Amino acid sequence: MTAQALDRFGRLINYLRISLTDKCNLRCVYCMPEDMVFRPSHELMQDDELSTLVRVFAELGFHKFRLTGGEPTIRQNIVDIVRMIAQTPGVNNLSMTTNGVLLRSLAEPLHRAGLQRINVSVDTLDPVRFKRITRWGSLDDVWAGIEAAERVGMTPIKLNAVVVRGFNDGDVTELARLSVDHDWQIRFIEMMPFGDVATFAREQIVTDQEIRDQIAGEYMPLELLDDGHLDGEARLYRFPNARGTVGFISTVTQPFCASCNRARLTADGILRLCLLRDKEVDLLTPLRNGASADDLKRIILDGIWHKPWGHGLEQDVIPLKRVMSQIGG
Repeated sequence: MTAQALDRFGRLINYLRISLTDKCNLRCVYCMPEDMVFRPSHELMQDDELSTLVRVFAELGFHKFRLTGGEPTIRQNIVDIVRMIAQTPGVNNLSMTTNGVLLRSLAEPLHRAGLQRINVSVDTLDPVRFKRITRWGSLDDVWAGIEAAERVGMTPIKLNAVVVRGFNDGDVTELARLSVDHDWQIRFIEMMPFGDVATFAREQIVTDQEIRDQIAGEYMPLELLDDGHLDGEARLYRFPNARGTVGFISTVTQPFCASCNRARLTADGILRLCLLRDKEVDLLTPLRNGASADDLKRIILDGIWHKPWGHGLEQDVIPLKRVMSQIGG
């Protein structure tokens, strides 16, 4: 019987988020500085190395995979990579988180290659504020990408909005109302402190209670669904008679560590055990030094066993090694 990836708290870890690149074609204020310096390509996982690690994780019972970045769609050979992962035995759920900029042309080939669903980052529906938050982005490009993904059947679509005080906290009601006429999940995410942007992030957090109060005051109250049980990381709400839902991911103020079943593989081949903890396990170096699949499995299982219970933000333990784009969200 294949060993399962269990941690010492009894959580079964079977969901892997894979960062395909640390690079991005935007420079969102909560994610990275505008003059961000990226790693040289040879220090990152190559296609064959990624294929090997995906197969190893799948053989350990990981069945749900999400592709992230940076921005995953700018990875060379992205359609071939999606096809490779989708065809790996044991992979039965393959999705992607993207900024949507390139989806207009990529949605159809990605879906044909085996990508089942996407999450798209949309922090505001105001083109001027969108440019301010992303520094380089065009809302029109992103919207065209969302429509293309919906046309080809990559549904249900989830739209992610990181709410930043003073940047887009006044836009939450307009975003939430998208769920009335669209079968989408609009998700509001608390900004998380990392590395060089940690101080900014902690000062600009907007809690889910603030957001819900604002939506109720400007439009109508949201109704809690499923008695508050989480859908993945999100606590779901709905407007009366709406087609879609509104989700809140409150990693900082209402952590969901007890139900965590995920690990992250960074673009440079590092197994990161908790998004908001710096504990990591190097997989790429052993792989390049000739480690066998069984060797890699032992390293992964030992790492997962020592996965932290959760973040230490209340104790002022801030992850400093990487910013979000270097982890993959």
